[in-house]
Parts: sequence; structure tokens; C-alpha cells
Amino acid sequence: KGNKVYVIKSQSPESKAVNRLENEAKFLKIINKCRIGPKLVDFGKGYIVYRFIKGKLLKDTKLSKKQIVAILRQCRILDKLRISKEEMHYPVKHIFFYKSKVTMIDFERCHYRDKPQNVTQFIEYLRLNKLIDLNLTVITNYKKDQSDSNFRKILDLIK
Repeated sequence: KGNKVYVIKSQSPESKAVNRLENEAKFLKIINKCRIGPKLVDFGKGYIVYRFIKGKLLKDTKLSKKQIVAILRQCRILDKLRISKEEMHYPVKHIFFYKSKVTMIDFERCHYRDKPQNVTQFIEYLRLNKLIDLNLTVITNYKKDQSDSNFRKILDLIK
């Protein structure tokens, strides 16, 4: 399709992980509707195809407040969908930046959870790496009650 580049992931015969690619495809179908993740193109038994993501990895980027907010907004959407990504406490190889666009990748470990912790895991990563200094009360309040109001309080402290 034109000059678009695609990634094809396939199940390694040695892999002990079962149905990870099918799981990733299932969640990409859901989160792509919210403009999160690489665009899913195709999938089948043992393979998945999605649009290649250009850009720099988080580990190679000096994060701006605008980028932090963009990541947190995506984490918030995942929390609202009750989807736990499981890698937001150490996301250095799971987030790409290209111009003003932020894209998360690698959703094979996703699962549903009553209280996912994407927002709080990412904030913990930021705090441990001294990228932000947030009042713990605000984080604790969000953890107890994942409301829009409590999320806005987090964003207000970052902006």
C-alpha cells in the first residue's frame, strides 16, 4: 500500500508464551479505536502485522512536559478501558516519539483488570527517574478512585 512500512511479528517455535500474538491483536483492535498503539493491519494464527512506528524510543528521548502529558492521557484511556498494559513501570522500549506523536507498542501482555495501574505505574517510573516530583497524595487519591477529577489533578501538577 504505497510507501507504508509494516512490521510482521510471528510466534517463535521455541517460545513458551501461548497466544501472545492473538492477545496483542485482540487488544490492538480495541485500542486502535482510541488512537493508541500501532495500526493493526492483519493477524492470524501465530502472526500479527501492524504499521511500522517511526521515531525515537523513550530511552533515547529527553521527555518534555507535553510528552509526559500525552503518555499519561493514553495511560488514562487504558485505565478507563480496564486494560492493564503491565509495562508502564519500565516503558523505555515501549514508547516511540515522532514529531508531536506518541505511540505505545507491545501489547502482547495486556489483560483486563478491575483497577489497572497504567497511570500510576508510569508516574512511578517518572518519579524513580527524577523526571517529575509529584505530591504522593494526588497519586494515592487516583489509585483509590480513578476518576477524571483525580486524573486532572495529576495533570495540573505536571503542566
